[in-house]
Amino acid sequence: MNIRYLFRETKVDDREREYIEKKLKPLNKLLSNILQIEIEIDLEKKGKFRIELMICTPYKKYRVEEISESIEGAIDGAAADIKDQIIKDKGKIKTLKKRGRISLKKKLVLDEKARF
Repeated sequence: MNIRYLFRETKVDDREREYIEKKLKPLNKLLSNILQIEIEIDLEKKGKFRIELMICTPYKKYRVEEISESIEGAIDGAAADIKDQIIKDKGKIKTLKKRGRISLKKKLVLDEKARF
């Protein structure tokens, strides 16, 4: 998994990096061909953390932004939101394929003399 970190006005220690990678590991099961994951961590003026998470695949980019009091809370929310996006997109593809199969079956005409 190729993860690229971008930090603005904050630093992240090893414990937080491990937590981020732990939360993003289940996404490998949903998407088999992840090219790159970009995580931008920013500390806003009000003391809240803004995390922007972007996953690049060969066919589509998934992006989510989350603001929270802690880095862990923002990562949890971002990982859940991006997981929902991926599942929704996979469901769309599945229904399109199913509709295509159904329309092909309707158009298919068999000869009455054919033996099956």
